[in-house]
Amino acid sequence: MDSIRKRISEINRRYAEVKEAGLYFYLQPLEAVEGAWVACNGRRMLNFASYSYLGLLGHPWIDRSAQQAIERYGTGTHGVRILAGTLPLHAELEQAVARFKKTDDAIVYTSGYVTNLTTVSSLVGRNDVVICDKLNHASIVDGCLLSGAQFLRFCHNDMTDLERRLRQAGPDKGKLVVVDAVFSMDGDIVDLPQVSRLCREHNALLMVDEAHSVGVLGATGRGIEEHFGLDGAIDVKMGTFSKTIPSVGGYVAGDQALITYLKHVARAFVFSAALPPAQAAAAKASLEVIEEEPARVRTLQRNVEMFLGGLKARGFDTLHSQTPIVPIICGKDELAFHMTALCQEFGIFVLPVVSPAVPANLARLRTCVTAAHTEADILHALDVFERAGKRVGLI
Repeated sequence: MDSIRKRISEINRRYAEVKEAGLYFYLQPLEAVEGAWVACNGRRMLNFASYSYLGLLGHPWIDRSAQQAIERYGTGTHGVRILAGTLPLHAELEQAVARFKKTDDAIVYTSGYVTNLTTVSSLVGRNDVVICDKLNHASIVDGCLLSGAQFLRFCHNDMTDLERRLRQAGPDKGKLVVVDAVFSMDGDIVDLPQVSRLCREHNALLMVDEAHSVGVLGATGRGIEEHFGLDGAIDVKMGTFSKTIPSVGGYVAGDQALITYLKHVARAFVFSAALPPAQAAAAKASLEVIEEEPARVRTLQRNVEMFLGGLKARGFDTLHSQTPIVPIICGKDELAFHMTALCQEFGIFVLPVVSPAVPANLARLRTCVTAAHTEADILHALDVFERAGKRVGLI
């Protein structure tokens, strides 16, 4: 009891200190969201904290699809799909995901976090080995822990270390390797060709989380396999409906046997209520828009190049990012807080990420560029970041 209270007290103490200093920026209410702009605390600011990479939030066809679903089916479902019946919308969404990801079939869940949690823990158990990159998302880590499998990590994007772990697992145990396609704090891309090769050589199943790569990577935004020209390299293709796709939920796409297995074993599918109709319809419509409006992907990729190049030219450390997720490394937590305060004062909505979410001395502003940003928006943001960086002594 005392240790629990102590942990609660410590977080509350840190929260109070940061808030008293006027440096608490989390959970800020957004009164309005319009393209690349938000209204926050009565001020209109240019948004560089959005996961809406293709600018689909508020797209009229997606919104109308959600409205029509409510008109037909209402706001919720009767319960779990396997026991209370499934809507045609759910099957249509799964078919759309499978087509988009070039697989036999797909399964959808009510959140991306739950998708990783339940999929990993359904695929491996106490007699298996699960291996993941040290910078994988928390939902993957939690799925590994929940599974009860032997849990091994390898150094970030280090193929020599991955091979060491695969050899350590041995030839006789079931092996699952799980990686992010795009790492959510650093913005870099996994070395899929080498990960896939090693998994084949060591008879390991490969699962890739594409939460931040769908709509981002590849000529048509289909993700990391398209980016590397490696169709069929991934056994378990996981993604979300809450970033590029402006809805909520998650999916796994794969061969028929995998999806049939998950629909009868994955606890978050069997024992959790179905995705609401509006969200299913919005997700399906979003996939259609990505296919029908490929210029959005090109615009995003151009904006990423412009934004990243501009930050580097001004002397900022952006680690190894190649994607819309661009960390501006500040070092100390306090420096990230002060940098955020200045950026918001100058009209840029951006948030800090500090320890323990990232390693000590690697606090950062986690910026996100989208297809909704114009060239003028990006140039203005670069000027603001430079002004704030010089003010706090970062550059």
